[in-house]
Amino acid sequence: MKLTIAVIMGGYSSEYSISIISGNVVYNHIDKHLYNPYRVIITKEKWVVLSEDNLEFPIDKNDFSAVINGDKITFDCVFNVIHGTPGEDGKILGYFEMLDIPHTSAPAYQMALTFNKRDCLSVLRKHGINTAKSLYFNKGDNIDIDMVAQELGLPCFVKPNNAGSSFGISKVHHLEDFDVAFEKAFKEDHEILIESFLNGTEVSIGVITYQDKVIPLPATEIVSENDFFDYEAKYEGKSNEITPARISETQLTNLHAEAIKAYKALNMKGFSRSEFIFIGDIPYFLEMNTVPGMTTESLLPQQAKAAGIPLPNLLSNAIEMAIKTK
Repeated sequence: MKLTIAVIMGGYSSEYSISIISGNVVYNHIDKHLYNPYRVIITKEKWVVLSEDNLEFPIDKNDFSAVINGDKITFDCVFNVIHGTPGEDGKILGYFEMLDIPHTSAPAYQMALTFNKRDCLSVLRKHGINTAKSLYFNKGDNIDIDMVAQELGLPCFVKPNNAGSSFGISKVHHLEDFDVAFEKAFKEDHEILIESFLNGTEVSIGVITYQDKVIPLPATEIVSENDFFDYEAKYEGKSNEITPARISETQLTNLHAEAIKAYKALNMKGFSRSEFIFIGDIPYFLEMNTVPGMTTESLLPQQAKAAGIPLPNLLSNAIEMAIKTK
């Protein structure tokens, strides 16, 4: 008997449109011989199931079900493709865990931890993982930019503490650039992180639980046409993404070790994609994406393909691991 899968997409953040694209890619590539998938759009205004002809049927939030053409539909598993809140920060996953519905992401607490850049970095530093130097501020704080520049150097990065897809990130080269960078970051979040600039080769590497084993995927080298790997570079073709990355065997060994260490230290499940920058042979951790993009331009599907894992297999495995973990 086929399992019924809710592919949740949308969300409440600036990443809504990217999530919709990712969600449709997942929906279109799920093995229909094994599963009955449904697209579920989550917004602040409504939670609805979309039919094949794009009719909307409301979700009953009491049990996460829907009545479609007179039939009540319940879900055996949720495939989480919501970038940002409430999917990537764990909020909606706590709801599914209370309802005892398995989902393809890590537990709610782990998702919240990884989504908060400051807290994630704090945990990983305790495990000996190298990171950039950073400072943390709340909206309304009096930020001494001279102190920031002295502590971190210029250029540096100003980032929303809780956001993805490079929304709200600025690379600051001069003191007079900070005000605009702060305004941009605080539009996305009430907390910001300012990080020192690491000048080295940037790579992205997926780590997933595949057939009960934690495995690294082939790394991707990021060569951005812009000043850094921003939204345009990620989604509008303004970067050269080279898989496998052009790094040495020593660098690759070190990268695998650190990426797996981070995944396990954070008690992750399902998909992850982490960004690192090499200083010499040492990888420095930047951030972890726990609901990585699944668009045709996205890195995780590229890396899985390079590892010999077709997209339908990748998706089926995520569902199987979610149900088995529960």
